[in-house]
Amino acid sequence: MSKSVYKIIELVGTSPNSWDEAARNAVETASQTLKNLRIAEVSKLDMKVEDGKVVAYRARVTLSFKYGTEG
Repeated sequence: MSKSVYKIIELVGTSPNSWDEAARNAVETASQTLKNLRIAEVSKLDMKVEDGKVVAYRARVTLSFKYGTEG
């Protein structure tokens, strides 16, 4: 079995439409600069409310990626 090290970060994604889209936004944005993404786990969901109406969905995502280089 090979040895691996993973870095874990926490992100908050937002969306005006849904929690699913908010979580996807967090992962897809992170994937633009991070390589070797492995696991994304939604740890918390909440909503932003203004004047009694939901204006944004927020998803807190814990994301892990392989740390270092392969080989």
